[in-house]
Amino acid sequence: MGFIPEALIANLSLTTKIDHYAKVLHGNKLFYLLLYGILDNDKLSQRTLEDTFNDSVFKILFNLDEAEKVRRSSISERLSKVDPDYFRQLYECIYEQFSRAYALAERKQYNLIRVDSTIVSETAGKLTQGIVNPSSSKKAVKYSFAFDGLLPGDAHVFTSPKYGNEDNALPEVVMAHVKKEQGHQNSYVLDRGLQSTRTMKAFSEDQVTFICKAKENRKFEPVESLIAEGQDILLRDSLVRLYTGIPVVNKRGIKTTERNW
Repeated sequence: MGFIPEALIANLSLTTKIDHYAKVLHGNKLFYLLLYGILDNDKLSQRTLEDTFNDSVFKILFNLDEAEKVRRSSISERLSKVDPDYFRQLYECIYEQFSRAYALAERKQYNLIRVDSTIVSETAGKLTQGIVNPSSSKKAVKYSFAFDGLLPGDAHVFTSPKYGNEDNALPEVVMAHVKKEQGHQNSYVLDRGLQSTRTMKAFSEDQVTFICKAKENRKFEPVESLIAEGQDILLRDSLVRLYTGIPVVNKRGIKTTERNW
């Protein structure tokens, strides 16, 4: 907690207006409550947060007034209206300071960035927006992260239906992380969810180094074999050009497939 400057917390309270109309649960107290609640409880809920806030140990740790009390309903209402950008900016401040604590040689071992997503479904009545599953009464939210082995360096929440496809979500996370770390030497590890040849081409043109699992039926043209003579471990190690098939109609009116590199 000492890494977070009090001046930053005070400034964010003004710029995000997080304390507007708040009587007890000011932004800093809500942040402390959520952070401590996650660490102190196996299952986090509004009721456990209520118990945590009213606990004298929590008050002593964060120098709060012992007479202050909060109810579960107040926590619920506060969470429903709070600006999440307040917490995002706090996290980015912590991440930046944490990263600077490591020398360049130490940071290089964390240049392998794992990018992945997870979808959390909830009953439709609990979410105002989300990715709708046609065969279910639930809506879903997709959380996508870029993780360097120590901390998530970038996090995104997707609720638009198009992000149900990882070919839309993963590239957005990668490029956001690239823009955040200018001059980086990162390599991005992606799962089989990324299959778009156009995205891979865009990554290559932007000099974004990436590793991903490809489908076995990928369309490609061999360019050069990289297997050294006499080596009998690898079955294939090749430089290839990927392409996609675009349906076209030729002069005879017959539908064919044209290669698009």
